[in-house]
Amino acid sequence: MEYTQLGRTGLKVSRLVLGTMNFGPQTDEPTSHAIMDAALDAGLNFFDTANVYGQTAGKGRTEEIIGSWFAKDPAHRDKVVLATKMYGNMGEGAGPAWPNHDKLSAVNIRRSVEASLKRLGTDYIDVYQFHHVDRLTPFEEIWQAVDVLVRQGKILYAGSSNFPGYKIAQANEAAARRGMVGLVSEQCHYNLYERRAEMEVIPAAQEYGLGVIPWSPLGGGLLGGVIRKEVRGGRRAGGRAAELLKDPATRARVQAYEDLLDKHGLDPAETALAWLLTRPGVTGPIIGPRTAEQLRGALRALDVEPGEELLASLDEIFPGPGPSPEAFAW
Repeated sequence: MEYTQLGRTGLKVSRLVLGTMNFGPQTDEPTSHAIMDAALDAGLNFFDTANVYGQTAGKGRTEEIIGSWFAKDPAHRDKVVLATKMYGNMGEGAGPAWPNHDKLSAVNIRRSVEASLKRLGTDYIDVYQFHHVDRLTPFEEIWQAVDVLVRQGKILYAGSSNFPGYKIAQANEAAARRGMVGLVSEQCHYNLYERRAEMEVIPAAQEYGLGVIPWSPLGGGLLGGVIRKEVRGGRRAGGRAAELLKDPATRARVQAYEDLLDKHGLDPAETALAWLLTRPGVTGPIIGPRTAEQLRGALRALDVEPGEELLASLDEIFPGPGPSPEAFAW
């Protein structure tokens, strides 16, 4: 396993991040435990979750599964860098939240931390992340709440998810005025197909020393050999990948991507992850295995080293926006 520092911190984390969104709704508890066992055995020490994960199994169920895994062997907790997120409505159903039961008010941050600690069966969270921007709560209030939690030892670092570049700047400038560390990581939607983060989010993260943790590194399955699977096994794409492939231009680009990797004898999913590992500022992509075999496939990406020729060819198929601000200024 390869390790790196999380942004400008002294925290050492694996270059792949274990995403747990599938634990509960798609992967049962014993299989989830087996995946976490295998991840830890492989040296993967950075686990990511969120308080709302669980979906059809119930909000919070994913954190509960992680908590029961910690309970089986308390040594696991000391080996794992644990990250979770808060922002969304934790109430039952999809209706509107009761006042102050979602977003980033100080009262909801406090409530959410306490609830996550209980479900996770731990007394501290390594990286506590804000799942979305809150346009109504000032950062001064958010950092006041974070400061209290850090002093209490309930969280160690704060991170963001789905923040635009200007909000990363606002957040860290507000933290600096309080003499605080500020955000240390940003989870953003970033992959070979979706490269808009290169315009503002990643430059802001690099400027302020945030580690970038891409989610959906395979583009919802689009970059995982979706056409190859369709042709060879009759398995058709589903979800977001199926919607994107309805566009003839997108399908042609994905076909060119798979043809290119066939020539190099490379697996599409492994290559998509390996590409992210070459990107400036990227700490590690979030992988979300539903099975132990999917975890093993993701781990193989660490052995893929795309050469300059292959990287250039990938840029031709999936061109990024270019350097900022030149890409949009002239």
